[in-house]
Amino acid sequence: MDKESITEAGLSTSLLEEKSEILGDSGGSHGGDGGSDESGSSSATSVVVLSTIVAVCGSYVFGSAVGYSSPAESGITNDLGLSVAQYSLFGSILTIGAMLGAIMSGKIADYIGRRGGVAEIFCIIGWLGIGFSKVDWWLDIGRLLVGYGMGLISYVVPIYIAEITPKNLRGGFTTVHQLMICCGVSMTYLIGAFLNWRILALIGNFVLFHVLFNFSVYSSFPESPRWLAKIGKAKEFEAALQRLRGANSDISDEAEEIRDYTETLQRLSEGSIFELFQWKYAHSLIVGVGLMVLQQFGGVNGVAFYASAIFISAGFSGSVGMIAMVVVQVPMTLLGVLLMDKSGRRPLLLVSAAGTCLGCFLTALSFFLQDLQQWKDVTPFLALVGVLVYTGSFSLGMGGIPWVIMSEVFPINMKGSAGSLVTLVSWLGSWIISYAFNFLMNWSSAGTFFIFSTICGLTVLFVAKLVPETKGRTLEEIQASMNPFSAR
Repeated sequence: MDKESITEAGLSTSLLEEKSEILGDSGGSHGGDGGSDESGSSSATSVVVLSTIVAVCGSYVFGSAVGYSSPAESGITNDLGLSVAQYSLFGSILTIGAMLGAIMSGKIADYIGRRGGVAEIFCIIGWLGIGFSKVDWWLDIGRLLVGYGMGLISYVVPIYIAEITPKNLRGGFTTVHQLMICCGVSMTYLIGAFLNWRILALIGNFVLFHVLFNFSVYSSFPESPRWLAKIGKAKEFEAALQRLRGANSDISDEAEEIRDYTETLQRLSEGSIFELFQWKYAHSLIVGVGLMVLQQFGGVNGVAFYASAIFISAGFSGSVGMIAMVVVQVPMTLLGVLLMDKSGRRPLLLVSAAGTCLGCFLTALSFFLQDLQQWKDVTPFLALVGVLVYTGSFSLGMGGIPWVIMSEVFPINMKGSAGSLVTLVSWLGSWIISYAFNFLMNWSSAGTFFIFSTICGLTVLFVAKLVPETKGRTLEEIQASMNPFSAR
């Protein structure tokens, strides 16, 4: 499953944390009786938990959109008579919409706030277009609108969660966004194995209507205190923060830190995207963009969007194969979340990339043996094992860690520009692979996965030679290690 779902949100979350760190946020105390202790850590109140639960419903919708094209492929192509090119356009146009939504999401969220629900409206219209379409262009318009809403969700959900949770709980709460994306993909695979593609689209709409209903209740929940402070609503800012931290909590220290943060944010000069191409940022740029390119061209969207077709081509049941993927994806994503801050980024990334290389190689070997008419009884299971190894390994690290590392290797004043560039590269690579995959499979199924295996193998070398370990290091330490001459 593709994790560019994090997109600019991972950068912006890291930006919040690092700017707070610069302001001494990590050492501040939040005294009081309800939600804080002397070390500055706070507990999660029911308001924070409920707000997070409603927000990540949008993450689930995101995942269901990514997973839809795989179980729906045979039904749509048979019912509407689509060619390979037409279905490839339908599957891949989601990423075009997501790219547009991700690029515009920051401005929209800054203008209307974090709880607007605009993304769900686009998704509802899009799912209706898909569910009731009679011709291919209605499918494409619907999928494009769903993608646009998905791009908005990819930014606003983790940003809202990061801005309402106490800093000591921020990491754990924001990873729920990624976990729910994985759950959305997995549940769509599972349900889609048994239901018609139109019903599957309408189920997506039912979930969205449920989200919008919750948003109507959710409007009574507090808006992001940081956003309120940013637009100058001082009274509303303090009231929102008080509700989030508990009626009996002393919020004076945290409120002062947020005010300082907001003032510093307004003073910081954000570097332009052209400044990224200076020599002093060369290593950071190679690592950040390189990981995104290798992530995408390792074939993740081909597997995620067309998993059912892969299993059928290999002579295995598409439904059983997708159910098996569900069993693998969620636990491996959870394991990756737990290990990221224990094992370090680099070792986990190396293991993950090596696993995707092995998974693609096994899948390629299965198709190669089929072409030679060898081991006919074994090759379908070999393809299943290959896809499961690939999916599990990708979920373990290659999905999310490149975004984490990329948010750490750029200086704070360059994160916004870096986020825009890398988001563009990621979604563009996603579109190329999701559109070209079916054509590549028609050319040579074995050749397609041998190419992906080679790229995944190059990823192992890339990480080993160029990617630094960033666990437990300050921004300044990372910059000094990557740019030793400019640091002197």
